[in-house]
Amino acid sequence: MKFSRRQFLGTTAAVAVTALATPVFAAGRTFFGIATGGTGGTYYPLGGMLAQLISNTAELPDTKLSATAETGNASVANAQLLGRGEIESAFAAADILDAAYKGKNQFDGAALTNLRAIGALYPETVQLVVRADSGIEKFEDLKGKSISSGAPGSGQWQLLGDLLEAHGMKREDISEDFSSFSQSVDKIKDGNLDASLITAGLPTSSVTDLANGHDIRIVPLNGPAIAKLQESQPYYANSVIEAGSYKGVDADVETLAVRAIWATHAEVPEDIIYAVTKALYENTETLGKVHPMGKRISLDTALESVSIPVHPGAEKYYAEKGVSK
Repeated sequence: MKFSRRQFLGTTAAVAVTALATPVFAAGRTFFGIATGGTGGTYYPLGGMLAQLISNTAELPDTKLSATAETGNASVANAQLLGRGEIESAFAAADILDAAYKGKNQFDGAALTNLRAIGALYPETVQLVVRADSGIEKFEDLKGKSISSGAPGSGQWQLLGDLLEAHGMKREDISEDFSSFSQSVDKIKDGNLDASLITAGLPTSSVTDLANGHDIRIVPLNGPAIAKLQESQPYYANSVIEAGSYKGVDADVETLAVRAIWATHAEVPEDIIYAVTKALYENTETLGKVHPMGKRISLDTALESVSIPVHPGAEKYYAEKGVSK
């Protein structure tokens, strides 16, 4: 079997993704990549710590497993990386993985049937963030306003389209911006953007940064329009951003959430996925110290919202622990 080559830059390094079909083996060491997201979201810090945990605790008979956390462009781009076999694993939202595997929405006509699930992580909360003085108090107030739907390749673009349709609006009704989470909050600070749609674990560092220097509002996503959206997109569950999650957010805000999934592809060997699955679910306490969402990762919800096939290596671990759908 032929393996392509990639330079190892450290367990938490953010490196450019380079092409490889399977894990790289070299001098008794196996390299395992985790595509995360931008530095302003939740994927990045959790992925960095998970890479360290794998490197420090994962056990393989004849090789040392060295993991790297790599910055990525979020769910859609990460699913495409897996589909091409250019990374061993990646974080992605459950609805995006489902669409990718079935060839729907942004993956229309190009089903990524080699995708496999490792396990469910935590609920990602949909946050529609504006400045408190923006005049935007409900979703319909976005008409004629500018809003970021996330970096190209993210699942935010599809989500914004779904929200617009559910509220009887079109993309032409808003001015769409494609900034990352961090870039979008910088534009809101400068008055160059009215709103940002951010789906990530709470609290999200970019939103915390914005709230610490400016009065903000999280716009509720609830009511009949949201119920209509949930009929066609059942992955979106009701959620609440609790008062105090950010400076200035003094009351609970009703919104949506979708679970993040750690995924891989079918060509990654079973023993490697077994080892990384074990490293994840047996070190959740450590992940919880890095980010509050780490505390939400549990074997009890390991297969929640997972609609794509589970990798045999992960299945083996779940069978040992008595976990099933």
